[in-house]
Amino acid sequence: MNSKEWILNSIREHTQSIYEKPDLNIEAITYPDKLQKFGETLKQVGGDYVVLSDHEDVNDVIRKHFPDAKRIASTLSYITCNTFNPDELENATDLNETDLAIVEGDFGVAENAAIWIDQNVRHKALYFIAEQLVIVLDKNKLVSNMHEAYKKVDITRYGFGLFISGPSKTADIEQALVIGAHGPKGVIVILK
Repeated sequence: MNSKEWILNSIREHTQSIYEKPDLNIEAITYPDKLQKFGETLKQVGGDYVVLSDHEDVNDVIRKHFPDAKRIASTLSYITCNTFNPDELENATDLNETDLAIVEGDFGVAENAAIWIDQNVRHKALYFIAEQLVIVLDKNKLVSNMHEAYKKVDITRYGFGLFISGPSKTADIEQALVIGAHGPKGVIVILK
């Protein structure tokens, strides 16, 4: 008998009972006003948000919040504030010195202000290399909790996606909170 067979036989001998899987009826928290909770939580994690009114233009909001941004990357066709298309760049390193990246979120989570972003740009470094990040999100695409969120993520297809919640943060160095250490220094969510 080889070692693999010995281990498997030992496991079989010592496994006395087989238990059924427990019923996982989890009643996760829900929020009556997901937009309000999302905004509160986003501020708590260091981000900011703007809810567009019917007459506001997303480009005006971006110009107002980032008047000094010179290098603005976005693949969104309705963003017209002096942007360049990052998908036209050959190498991700060409994204260095990007002041502002504007991307679209698929949906947001009220409990932790996380936004699911399916990779819809050529270079995923865009989400992390820009000094500031703007995420445009449909305010009707908010869910209350991560249980609802994971049901919306399509795990049948292989690709890159991530949840982003506020600017990057670390407290590793002498337990001092540093914002923007390994990603954008600021995140603003524009809810349209």
